[in-house]
Amino acid sequence: MKIIQDWIEKYPLLNELVATKEVFWSNPKYQSFQTGFKQLSLNENDVKDAEERLKRFAPYIAKVFPETRELNGMIESPVVPISAMHQKLSHMYEHPLEGRFLLKCDSHLPISGSIKARGGIYEVLKHAETLALKHGLLTENDDYSILDSEKCRNFFSQYSIAVGSTGNLGLSIGIMSAQLGFKVTVHMSADAKKWKKDLLKSKGVMIVEYKEDYSKAVEEGRKQAQSEPNCYFIDDENSRDLFLGYAVAAIRLKKQLEDLNVTVDEDHPLFVYLPCGVGGGPGGVAFGLKLMYQDQGHCFFAEPTHSPCMLLGLVTGLHDQVSVQEFGIDNITAADGLAVGRPSRFVGQTIEPLLSGSYTVSDNELFKLLTALADTENIYLEPSALAGVIGPVKLSTEQQGKEYVQQHHLKDKMKNAVHLIWATGGSMVPAETMDEYYKKGVKLSL
Repeated sequence: MKIIQDWIEKYPLLNELVATKEVFWSNPKYQSFQTGFKQLSLNENDVKDAEERLKRFAPYIAKVFPETRELNGMIESPVVPISAMHQKLSHMYEHPLEGRFLLKCDSHLPISGSIKARGGIYEVLKHAETLALKHGLLTENDDYSILDSEKCRNFFSQYSIAVGSTGNLGLSIGIMSAQLGFKVTVHMSADAKKWKKDLLKSKGVMIVEYKEDYSKAVEEGRKQAQSEPNCYFIDDENSRDLFLGYAVAAIRLKKQLEDLNVTVDEDHPLFVYLPCGVGGGPGGVAFGLKLMYQDQGHCFFAEPTHSPCMLLGLVTGLHDQVSVQEFGIDNITAADGLAVGRPSRFVGQTIEPLLSGSYTVSDNELFKLLTALADTENIYLEPSALAGVIGPVKLSTEQQGKEYVQQHHLKDKMKNAVHLIWATGGSMVPAETMDEYYKKGVKLSL
């Protein structure tokens, strides 16, 4: 690899990234939908296949997770208008913000309370289906609620599942795997919150903790799977199934926006802001959104200033061949779900022609936004889930953001724009922990 100084000379933005300053980056490799999609190995049929599988599992989900019955076993979250927060943002950052502001509440997804309930649960279900079909416990035409039986749980108990996680992915995979009867081990990095570990232990999940960060947890999970014959490793860094589970969100979002009378077309652009760790969740969602809205959908990733791994991988083009630590960035952030030092190569390469841009946000800003959203909308999110909230501010105040709007002939359309902020987690945070977060935001806002 080139020495760090050479990279910084080639890409001056890296200077600010290394200094852990907030940055906004417009992606020079962004392409039109038609051009960008030709390069990819996944397509709309892959996403539809994932959606059909989730429909097959809906009767089982509704049976074992009563909180999903209202939606007939569909794991989905609401989209809500946040006009009071819209005004608050304009006031906080002393800049009038045009358009309509909506929050996608994946923070309140049933079962595990974060965006990871999409990809993580989907991949566990796909693995269970593969095994059950192969061993004659199930046919695709069956009512999948038959999987909720002693016979099936005993069958799945011969198999194990392993995953490396900073917290939320481990929660979704642990809860779902344990429910089906799998033996499950979650390898957790040092930054994983205690309450997440405690919740998993209460479900009978084995937790292995590491002093190191997320990459070490993934590496150890991979080793476990290689050493145990019946162990299946869910690979957050490279999994197509996780990615497709997230992508299904976009098909459903399209209907939700239509139900809210939200128009997305050439005169009404859609801007979506997605908190990003290793990349699977935001990458999958962005992929699905581009399928649905093509050039009318503009997706931006949001990362903590101390863990900007995806941005570093995209700027340098090195993807998983570079980590933030190699650039002297410590990867320590209160946004535990985003505390990742090395990005997914699979996601980086897949999303490269489809991603409009990326930006970073400091922990202090996340806490201030957490308190502001609680005060204005009575919605409480975990710190990492606030990363998307500042996106519209960045787009309209940062130089590269303004240039992006100009370059894509969007300036006159911004008054009709829809800003969709993806809230990725928070509803399962214990009250006392959330209270600490809130008070910290109050203190920082004085």
